Amino acid sequence: MCGRYTLANTANFKKRFGIIDKIPKFNESYNISPSTINPVIVRNSPNRVVLMKWGLVPFWAKDPKIGFRMINARAEDISIKPSFRKPIRVQRCLVPSAGFYEWKKLTLEDRSERVPFYIKMKQNDIFSFAGIYDIWKDVSGHEMKTYAIITTSANSQMSEIHDRMPVILRKEDEDTYLTKEVFLEDILKLLKP
Repeated sequence: MCGRYTLANTANFKKRFGIIDKIPKFNESYNISPSTINPVIVRNSPNRVVLMKWGLVPFWAKDPKIGFRMINARAEDISIKPSFRKPIRVQRCLVPSAGFYEWKKLTLEDRSERVPFYIKMKQNDIFSFAGIYDIWKDVSGHEMKTYAIITTSANSQMSEIHDRMPVILRKEDEDTYLTKEVFLEDILKLLKP
């Protein structure tokens, strides 16, 4: 599960993600939490940065509070879950990050304690999580853009801390992931630890 992440050192953000248009203003943060507004990258020939709320609210939801429970989407069943099966096909996004936190439960003498671990790239480079998004409208037609981070089983490095981790896309796979015309089977192959 991914419940907190960071986005900092964004000086090369436009170049890193091939953004040509102006980027909406956002704050760098070392503690991005669910229900906050954050930048995600969507395909729009060229790529575009859009601010969205973390916690996916499906377009068909009656109550937007459902988003508090949908900050992550499991890769293993993403194509069959009603909330995620449309977005994984046509509404994929990159969630830029500098790192993320996972908590490990440790037993210390007579008590248990959850200890946070910060996971990042060796060179402190910005990378991207695989994400999905949706656009929910209230009765007055006001739109709320929301996203979820896709998770998968932990790789060998992460498994000592937690049994799950966010899907981290290789830079060379980001363009394929955002392309709507790619077959779903090929997208699902990218959602690995």
